[in-house]
Amino acid sequence: MAQSHIEWTEMTWNPVTGCDKVSDGCRFCYAEAFAKRLQTMGVEKYSNGFELTLHPETLQEPFRWKKPRVVFVNSMGDLFHKDIPLDYIQQVFKVMQQNPHHVFQVLTKRADVLKYYDSEGWLHWPHNVWMGVSVENQHAIPRIDRLRETGARVKFLSCEPLLGSLPELNLQGIDWVIVGGESSRNARPMKPEWVQEIREQCLAANVPFFFKQWGGFNKKKTGRTLDGLIWDQKPVMPELLVG
Repeated sequence: MAQSHIEWTEMTWNPVTGCDKVSDGCRFCYAEAFAKRLQTMGVEKYSNGFELTLHPETLQEPFRWKKPRVVFVNSMGDLFHKDIPLDYIQQVFKVMQQNPHHVFQVLTKRADVLKYYDSEGWLHWPHNVWMGVSVENQHAIPRIDRLRETGARVKFLSCEPLLGSLPELNLQGIDWVIVGGESSRNARPMKPEWVQEIREQCLAANVPFFFKQWGGFNKKKTGRTLDGLIWDQKPVMPELLVG
């Protein structure tokens, strides 16, 4: 586990690392660049670079965290990659279920795999698992329907990197929307009107809206204010045992 600089979580937990590209949002993947850097530094966990690698030794880590935490699961990969064995995914879900005092945030671009496993009854959703899909442009919109059809108690969208306008989002059954620009030397620009458009849809639908960053190479310089305000809204779920 590691403390996280990602604004919408507290820490990361990576029972799997590595992935491959499936859509436009993957082009300048931060996780791929970071994994290769860690491999160069000799970090054992990343000896395979960004090749898909299971880390069963990490499955006991959440049991050692005494204080309630908000945890981004698989920040360095995708838990629903087709080459990850189903029984391993189920083990990860069991660990999350057995640690109800933490919130676990899972994010995928492979909503088709997610929906298939859920429809077959192979996933059991504890109250403390928040399930999200990445929605970077119009081509990714079908992921929302697949997420909506799952049994996840809390469902969210990560529109990062936001690469185009999303004017007609169906937010029924969605509990949270995160928006952010791309961060890298090759970052593609994000237009302010795209962000404002999503914010207005969230306000109209009474869905919490979180603006993460404008992005670009210098994230600190570009900041994260939108129309002069910081948007840090999050789901209000009183049943979650989070301090």
